[in-house]
Amino acid sequence: MLSDPNDTSHGRPVKRPVRALAATLAVALFVAIAGPVQFLMLKLRASSAPALPLLFHRLALRAIGMRVTVIGAPSAARPLLITPNHSSWIDILAFGSLMPLSFVAKSEIATWPVFGWMSTLQRTIFVDRSRKTATAAVNREMAERMASGEPVVLFAEGTSSDGNRVLPFRSALLGATQGAILSTGGGSMAVQPASIAYLRRNGLPLGRGGRPFVAWYGDMEFASHLWSILTNGAIDVVITFGDTVTADATTDRKRLARDLERESRRMTADALRGRAAAPRQVKLPDEQPAPVAEPQASPA
Repeated sequence: MLSDPNDTSHGRPVKRPVRALAATLAVALFVAIAGPVQFLMLKLRASSAPALPLLFHRLALRAIGMRVTVIGAPSAARPLLITPNHSSWIDILAFGSLMPLSFVAKSEIATWPVFGWMSTLQRTIFVDRSRKTATAAVNREMAERMASGEPVVLFAEGTSSDGNRVLPFRSALLGATQGAILSTGGGSMAVQPASIAYLRRNGLPLGRGGRPFVAWYGDMEFASHLWSILTNGAIDVVITFGDTVTADATTDRKRLARDLERESRRMTADALRGRAAAPRQVKLPDEQPAPVAEPQASPA
């Protein structure tokens, strides 16, 4: 059986169980109070509705003890699709703490206690993997959100990895770009590659052996993984935003998926090796280079 080299649950844990329980209760209390308010704001279509999910993600990061560093910046272009790699459910907390976003996630998340309810109130777009006909409906929903000005985050691998590598990007849901372009009446839209990499826990480098214990993948149980995250010290993560790719009506989504995957893989590798250089331009035919944003720290 594998053992976590960064496990501090024996001896002198950085976050003792009492503190972990207190953090869990604080988040649950916030959801209990803010949840009905968020539900009402969604019903009233209040412009301030995105504020509570943003606050929830930031509170959850503090409860976990997660520190986020950002290289580059989310694009200001609209419509916007952001396509990072995916290794854990806490990826959503990290990205969600930066700005109001809509996520595409597997339908099982809707059944999780606390996080599932908040995901629903955040208007997460859920994908039922057991239904082959779900792709068209999800593409339509993504297109509507992006056309309305909401940035959408798509974990294009379609699953999560062990945190050491980037899996092949799937192209099916990239078809939403065509719908967004048609809905807005524009000729193109922005797709932004991104990456997330877990570097340290409790101040110690995770390394290839430790990173899979922060990642959540395969048949891992959510409850036990959540408890491990809460009780084993602060986590340092780097999010990198690349330069946007312009998608239009003629863009081949399979080629687009390969280009986004390649850039996400490069940025992830750079972050894991401590390079974290400024993003490079990803170009498709007839595309003009976009300016590179300066690195900044997140408010998480």
